[in-house]
Amino acid sequence: MTAEHNFSDLPTWAPDFAELADLELLLSGAFAPLTGFLGSIDTAAVIAGGRLADGTPWPVPIVLTVPEELTKEERLILQDPEGLPLAVLRVTEAWHDAATGTHRLAGPVKALRDPAHGPFRGLRRRPADLAFTDDGASAPAVETATVPGAPATACPVLAVATREPLHRRQLGQLKQVTEKLTAGVGLRPPNGIDGVRVLVLALMSDEHEDALVRALLAVRRELPEGALIVPVPLTRRTDPVRDLRLRSHVAEAYGATHLFGDPAEVDEAAGALAANGLGAETYGTAIPLIVPEPWAYDADVEVWRPVAKIEADHARVELTRTDVDEMLDRGDPIPEWFTPPAVATELAAARPPRHRRGVTVFFTGLSGSGKSTIARGLTDALIERTSRTVSLLDGDVVRRLLSAGLTFSKTDRDLNVRRIGYVAAEVTRHGGVAVCAPIAPYAATRAQVRRMVSATGDFLLIHVATPLAECERRDRKGLYAKARAGLVPEFTGISDPYEEPDDADLVLDTSACTPEEAVTAVLELLTAGGWVRSAS
Repeated sequence: MTAEHNFSDLPTWAPDFAELADLELLLSGAFAPLTGFLGSIDTAAVIAGGRLADGTPWPVPIVLTVPEELTKEERLILQDPEGLPLAVLRVTEAWHDAATGTHRLAGPVKALRDPAHGPFRGLRRRPADLAFTDDGASAPAVETATVPGAPATACPVLAVATREPLHRRQLGQLKQVTEKLTAGVGLRPPNGIDGVRVLVLALMSDEHEDALVRALLAVRRELPEGALIVPVPLTRRTDPVRDLRLRSHVAEAYGATHLFGDPAEVDEAAGALAANGLGAETYGTAIPLIVPEPWAYDADVEVWRPVAKIEADHARVELTRTDVDEMLDRGDPIPEWFTPPAVATELAAARPPRHRRGVTVFFTGLSGSGKSTIARGLTDALIERTSRTVSLLDGDVVRRLLSAGLTFSKTDRDLNVRRIGYVAAEVTRHGGVAVCAPIAPYAATRAQVRRMVSATGDFLLIHVATPLAECERRDRKGLYAKARAGLVPEFTGISDPYEEPDDADLVLDTSACTPEEAVTAVLELLTAGGWVRSAS
């Protein structure tokens, strides 16, 4: 796809990952009937009642956040983080979202080129690329069904829109649902392309979820014949009911006539509805929701099957996500009764045991708090105790090398910390240990770094909470005195705020402990968490 006009004179903006994912789904047609980002009236209507202002059902706001200086533009080029232009936005409204304090732009988007995907590029499909039905008819407008009625199509399409691998329980339930759906429309029993077609939408909630696709491909042979696996960049919404509805709209856009409702996810949505005094009839999915009956592992005959067929003392419930994560953290094998070995292999590769997994130790605190001293001591201690690569990203060193030329304005400070976060994420991705020691005064930027690193490994935030008076007393460069005299503008703690973290994994006060004691405290945290093995 190429541009029809020269847009080189238009301003550009690179949205964050979630908004880039929404942009891709807008351009592909997966968010039909939407053709662009929503304005203030539609957004308010969606939040209030799950419908656009014209009454069209739509579950979540699809909005674009921009800096205030872009709110006067009539057109805007939207690009990826590498600067590749993806689409042009024709602005129909610039508005301020009072609830979030952000500036938004609304309007239709037009593709300039197809997104440049990385791994599994060949699996990515637009809805128009798939043609499941013979006559284009859709399923009946039923809110939810445990046993579905006859759909209007000759060949029903069952969508499994998942952010989790398919384990033995889900695979068994999926087979049961396809058999019932096939029988319900009088199709011949064998599961396959002459019966119910299965579409597995691998919902990529962040940019590093290739492991999900690999885990789904690992069980392709256990899916009905002709099943398709399609990666879709659909980020998770916090409201489980709206998230379920959004998945159903995307599945419908891809041609699905029914949505497989995993009982655990449906129970979460039901709980959210019940908390608001609503019943399950208000799931409000765009296509019928099929919720299979409960299954468990029958320890007597060593198979997964419906709970109703299992004696109570023989039923073993499946492992939770927390159970699996804890096993992987320790390096324990995932049991075969729970998931196929091929899936277990992919899970173990994506989440190595903590003593081999990358981790970032991120110190934050005022100038003179002792961050750099502790970080250097920790780096030395880790080099002595582990064979993994340890990289020190000290604030002052990064300023001289990676961020030379940046000022101490809020914008440049944020950029400096994000650069540190990017390098730390790359170190973490490759199994190393990144030790970072910037001031990092702003909570939002620290949260960005946490998300960036957590997509590739683990992140620990250490707040060096040495009191301001002690930091000033230690100041050998005279920076605090210059700041109080107005000679150093925007100095953290004096003329610019320091937002103390409320999510720190460890808090240290170097006015009450020695550097050696502080390093020991961090090492104990790393050892207790399994990232570093005990020296004994």
